[in-house]
Amino acid sequence: MASYDVIILGGGPGGYLAAERLGAKGKKVLLIEKDRLGGTCLNVGCIPTKTLLNSAKLYLHAKEGERYGVKAEGISFDWTAMQAWKGEVVEKLHNALALTEKKLGVTVVAASGRLVGSGKVEAGGEVHEAPAIILATGSSPVMPPIPGARDNPKVVDSTGLLEIASVPERLCVIGGGVIGVEFASLFSALGSKVEVVEMLDEIVPFMDKDQAPVLRRAMKAVSFRLGCKVERIEGSTVVYRTKDGTEAKAEVDLVLMAVGRKPNIELWGAKESGLDFSPKGVVVDERMRTNLPGVYAVGDLTGKSLLAHSAYRMAEVAVADILSGGASGPGGGGTNVMRYTAVPWAVYGIPEAAGVGMTEQEAAQKGIAVKKSALPLRVSGRFCAENGFAAQGSVKVIADEASGVILGVHVVGSYASEMIWGGAALIEQELRVADVKELIFPHPSVCEAIRDAVWELE
Repeated sequence: MASYDVIILGGGPGGYLAAERLGAKGKKVLLIEKDRLGGTCLNVGCIPTKTLLNSAKLYLHAKEGERYGVKAEGISFDWTAMQAWKGEVVEKLHNALALTEKKLGVTVVAASGRLVGSGKVEAGGEVHEAPAIILATGSSPVMPPIPGARDNPKVVDSTGLLEIASVPERLCVIGGGVIGVEFASLFSALGSKVEVVEMLDEIVPFMDKDQAPVLRRAMKAVSFRLGCKVERIEGSTVVYRTKDGTEAKAEVDLVLMAVGRKPNIELWGAKESGLDFSPKGVVVDERMRTNLPGVYAVGDLTGKSLLAHSAYRMAEVAVADILSGGASGPGGGGTNVMRYTAVPWAVYGIPEAAGVGMTEQEAAQKGIAVKKSALPLRVSGRFCAENGFAAQGSVKVIADEASGVILGVHVVGSYASEMIWGGAALIEQELRVADVKELIFPHPSVCEAIRDAVWELE
């Protein structure tokens, strides 16, 4: 039996960052990952998707270059070359990650791990022991029980879609959430005829209700079927019921199932160990502790926020608690607790969308009176210069009417994902409208539209 200070089950964002933080503090760490370090995000999620989306954006920019005084002939894209570049990016980042773990003294075992008792994990036929264990087993795509979906070669999840040999002429995306919108953006930019079938009345349901239509209208090449329920799939034909009860069909070449993800709770001993969990995820407190002493859970496994950067922060909170002695220690992690009020999200479509904090609708549900301001991104000279005057884009800010504290920042348009951290900082620090008005934003920049929106609040 090998002993460690901490054993981590799962090498995705939450697992590998926890290993890095602990290794940097001189702790003896075992990181167990059955597939590849980096998890879904690096290998079959965030990074490969954004790599392909960037290639699609370059293609679009080249096609539209003449408007901006740049002429090119014979513009085309090479899907095989795009896939090769995606593979190169993923491989180099994976290798860099493996090297980082090695430099920090983290022991990595490529095997399936299993929680077998208090402070014990079995992997590769050997039992390993540690006073602290971090569970970071991630999540998997959901395959709903739609007749004709399972074992259908024409139906793929996000992982399968990333590996296709050629761009489909016609693509149906079932689900208008983040994954669905990003892939709809990608393939419509490359010339696919894309239909998105969404059961709800609007795409990306957690977006502010004023902002979601802006994103949808900006995706002009995509046909959205909202308020429609898929009833069955017949080969490559998607049969759905429209909002008024009419049966409709989408005749396509490929179907993407993008209805969400579920925590990976099975096959590693969660039930047998007595861990407290539900189908929504493993139950944790604000310090990422589970009901089992010395056992923590982070990332998608908790079901609280299925975002890589949330997993990063959860890992840091768990590590802080472990380093301070855990529940029996003197500090219990100090002020390091997991807060979800200022976790930003981003949709890396064409264009992008991002937000943080409350939407206007969430504030209303909580009985909070707010003041709001929404401006088109055309108030930014840089946005106009780089995107044209017809480009869709909007920024919306909401604040508590009584105190003036900023409650939410929401952006649709180019660079949204790169500027939303500023909104997170405003909310995390509980800044008021008056405070933000005194901040200096660079000019010309797109992010200064946030400042303009704040000024509009008064």
